[in-house]
Amino acid sequence: MLLRRKVRVIQIDPFSVSATAKIRYALKLVTGEVMSFEMNPSQITPETCSSETVVLVTGMSGAGKTTALKVFEDMDFEAIDNVPLSLLGNLVLGRQKPFNAPGLSRPIAVGVDIRTRDFGIEAFFTRYDTLVSAGEVEAKLVFLDCDDEELRRRYEETRHRHPLAADRPVADGIAHERRLVLALRDRADLVIDTTGMTTGEFKRLLQGNFTSPPDNSLSIFLTSFSYRRGVPRSSDLVFDVRFLSNPHYDESLRDQTGLEEAVGKYVSRDPSFVEFFDSLTHLIEPLLPRYRAEGKSYLTIAAGCTGGRHRSVFVIEKLALWFENTGQKVQVLHRELANSP
Repeated sequence: MLLRRKVRVIQIDPFSVSATAKIRYALKLVTGEVMSFEMNPSQITPETCSSETVVLVTGMSGAGKTTALKVFEDMDFEAIDNVPLSLLGNLVLGRQKPFNAPGLSRPIAVGVDIRTRDFGIEAFFTRYDTLVSAGEVEAKLVFLDCDDEELRRRYEETRHRHPLAADRPVADGIAHERRLVLALRDRADLVIDTTGMTTGEFKRLLQGNFTSPPDNSLSIFLTSFSYRRGVPRSSDLVFDVRFLSNPHYDESLRDQTGLEEAVGKYVSRDPSFVEFFDSLTHLIEPLLPRYRAEGKSYLTIAAGCTGGRHRSVFVIEKLALWFENTGQKVQVLHRELANSP
């Protein structure tokens, strides 16, 4: 019972403050970091923070919109799916911010696709252009794509019905939708092809594009891969290292990987390796400031070989070390090693 005890009451407009922010301020009250925190309707102004980011996530059904919104939510975005287009402006531009509570407003990620009520390409562009022209928010359009065959396989494996193929084959619905949303892809600020992409790769790609390092440097992601399984579709720069001596043909090295010293020494002994690697770093180095100047926040560099276990792994590891020696932090993924049983 709370008899004769003083209880602090936090008065917050439930529609202008997220649940995360409510908990954060409640904890600050408990720890004494904040002595009081009250908001009432008279303290609310209809101004929207000019630095607020709004990301509209659209694309092909089954390409990963739900996963994308979950990733945005993990990045402290307010993620909302299938908002009617007629309400989009009110949702974004009509958000209210307390004048005495900086930092409560969060960026928004909104999922929009053909299942959205009153969806139409012209209507979408009208709403989107209104957001952009208002100048009060930084609006970005992300289009998620995927190969038709993989989309068909995803639908068949999950036994979900394609929204445009109620009484027709899934392939017909996919083809119809692709024709409808082609204009959205052309206008997108960022197109992500999720074909063959793992959830971890997808998450890293979104985080790299929508979370900036403190010093505004590029977020760099390095990956090795096997040409047998295809080039990673999110790659910005791709280097084919199949010309290097292949450790696979040395029985003592076949079961090892490019992470092991013996394999690295074998590849390094290739007469062309030193010249190749010097040329590679001399190519990449001047590109980095140019990418930053263009506003690019995320760069994916991929190196591939036949099996994706020896040469490409070693080259990526050596490239990661080169980046670290220049003071640039990188993330590394060896796709085929990560997918090994």
